[in-house]
Amino acid sequence: MTKIALILSPGFADWEYAFIAGAGGPFYGLDVGFFTPQPGKLTSQGGLECEVKRGIEDLMSWDPSVVAVIGGTVWETSAAPNLDALLKHQRNRGAAIAGICGGTLAQARAGLLDEIPHTSNTAEFLQTATSYQGNARYVESAVAVEANGIVTASGTAPASFAAEVFRLAGVEQGAVQQFRQMMASEH
Repeated sequence: MTKIALILSPGFADWEYAFIAGAGGPFYGLDVGFFTPQPGKLTSQGGLECEVKRGIEDLMSWDPSVVAVIGGTVWETSAAPNLDALLKHQRNRGAAIAGICGGTLAQARAGLLDEIPHTSNTAEFLQTATSYQGNARYVESAVAVEANGIVTASGTAPASFAAEVFRLAGVEQGAVQQFRQMMASEH
């Protein structure tokens, strides 16, 4: 079974992972796992209290096909977890790395956006990642951008983000297209 790791942090954005978690397992047969830098209780932006028992050490040996860093309030602060080693390790072993909203800051800090087309909330938003060198490759986009197994999206693009994660996880192309159409039909 194909594995997708979702990394949540304190103040995680409720809407940014929902399509992946809600549809990934039940509809596409994916093994969706939740991880956090500090295992324990977390509260989302919307006030959902949950307990995530698996930490980064567990993720290092879980071997997912896709690692998705979910945005939230912590990524723009000095308390942002350092995921550089984890993301580089997972990328080097062949995993796709996805980031949405604040999760793109983790990708930028790890140097994953320096050489590929990518997006985020805004170009200025990524400038807060001091090691970020990808300014020239930033793409203004309302939908997720994928390049060489790296997915980026603004916080307003959870449906296209999920579709790209599903595609990179090996979900059949027709099913991914059907998912995109279902999500787009509301708009």
